[in-house]
Amino acid sequence: MANSPQAKKRARQAERRTDINTARRSRIRTFIRKVEEAIAGGDPSAAGAALKVAQPEIMRGVTKGVLHRNTASRKISRLASRVKSLTA
Repeated sequence: MANSPQAKKRARQAERRTDINTARRSRIRTFIRKVEEAIAGGDPSAAGAALKVAQPEIMRGVTKGVLHRNTASRKISRLASRVKSLTA
């Protein structure tokens, strides 16, 4: 348990950031799910549009410290290759 005023403040800040990061991670997952649903639907144009919207959202997670850069790049790369395979 936090005893000093500084530790109490840090605990409050950590709690606030946890809520924000959880919401941001959930938002990113929603965008990824929309791309995967479009891929499962077999519609290349919808999948491409969904990927175009999801890509900046995923990278925003990197700048905010929610995702690691390589993780985000891997997710985008795998989604992009799946979308590309729909058109072929």
